[in-house]
Amino acid sequence: MGNFSDNHQVWSLYGESCPEESIPIGRTKEQDILRAGSISKFGRKLNQIKMDSNTIEHEHSIGYVTGNYKGAKADINVWVPNVEIEGEFSLAQIWILSDPFGDDRNTIEAGWQVFPQLYGDNRPRLFIYWTADGYKNTGCYNLLCPGFVQTNKNVVIGGTITPTSTYNGGQFEITLLIWKDQDNGNWWFGYGTEIVGYWPSSLFTQFNDNAHAIQFGGEIVNSKSKGSHTSTQMGSGHFAEENYGKAAYFKNLQVVKSDNSFHPLSEDPKYIANKPNCYNIKGGSSKDWGKYFFYSGPGRNENCP
Repeated sequence: MGNFSDNHQVWSLYGESCPEESIPIGRTKEQDILRAGSISKFGRKLNQIKMDSNTIEHEHSIGYVTGNYKGAKADINVWVPNVEIEGEFSLAQIWILSDPFGDDRNTIEAGWQVFPQLYGDNRPRLFIYWTADGYKNTGCYNLLCPGFVQTNKNVVIGGTITPTSTYNGGQFEITLLIWKDQDNGNWWFGYGTEIVGYWPSSLFTQFNDNAHAIQFGGEIVNSKSKGSHTSTQMGSGHFAEENYGKAAYFKNLQVVKSDNSFHPLSEDPKYIANKPNCYNIKGGSSKDWGKYFFYSGPGRNENCP
């Protein structure tokens, strides 16, 4: 099993780096905006854009905990799920939430995703996201709007992650960390051993003291473009019951509590798979992996028409 304690992004493998006091930023091209349909849609989550709710669905397989938290951490293996059409995506991420169900919820998000409309290819990318009003008018992916302040010259937010996991083969992980600075209220993001940057406290309206929920897991967009459920895969594209080497996973789930330290989860997360015949989730606990879960699925199949 491999991991990304160092920065395993494509650009860094070729020895590229930025000068001191500069950061790497992905170049936005005209075709990137054309794929999104408009500048206003570019770099925003699909549920932030008004669409026919009978057509577009977001489907999840997640584990979550509620309480007062100041951050979270997990090891996540990286896959290359098939995405049926350009406007759909498949991702695995950590969500830091003020209120999981509030219309104006604040969220901080980080993970990997395959999103052809945003990136122009089907490769897994490191991504971040934030919103302070339930995805209505604030927030964006990566560095596509003012918000996240990058301080690291080695990590490309939106950059390709390599190598990736293979079915019955090598499993490759990334470690993601998000935590609140107790002195100034900023929320920091870490990728492996790299501290990447922070979301200023001034962005948010509901994170004055704590986040109130942490979610870990996968999400896909189902646009039903062919009148049936999408074949877009989540994670490995295989159900959770296939376990290690075949299903995607999160392990070593941790949270930050009031002492500003990471703590392994002491209780089992609650699990939700809102389309279990399409994508599912199965939790567990062990000495080496702490709290963990397998999740993923193929999308459209005979039980998920």
